[in-house]
Amino acid sequence: MYAVIEDGSMQYKVAEGETLDIDFRKAEPGERIEFHKVLLLSADDTATVGTPTIPDVRVVAEVVDQTKGPKIAVMRFRRRKRERRKVGHRQRYTRVKIKEIVVPGKAAAAPASESATAEIQEEGSTNGS
Repeated sequence: MYAVIEDGSMQYKVAEGETLDIDFRKAEPGERIEFHKVLLLSADDTATVGTPTIPDVRVVAEVVDQTKGPKIAVMRFRRRKRERRKVGHRQRYTRVKIKEIVVPGKAAAAPASESATAEIQEEGSTNGS
């Protein structure tokens, strides 16, 4: 299952377990971020396209780190004026890991507990006798 989300003015294709860099946010590592602008959802060979977004669908992510992009050198130059200026820039990013894509009406696949498994086995043994 994957989704296309919008954050800021950029769109990202995300799936559970992926890591991506988004624009900087003031968030500590370990905090959860939810993206509510889901533009497309693809699951089980079917795609749902939002108009413009899909209601009640959200993507939950966890902040991993605050990083910086590569350094960019910008030269400002005015001809015939003997004016030159070199400016550097490093963009700040927030690295997030996609935890889950939440779709209402679909239960999350959770492992069965031991007590529920024992109850099913007991019911099966009494019905077969």
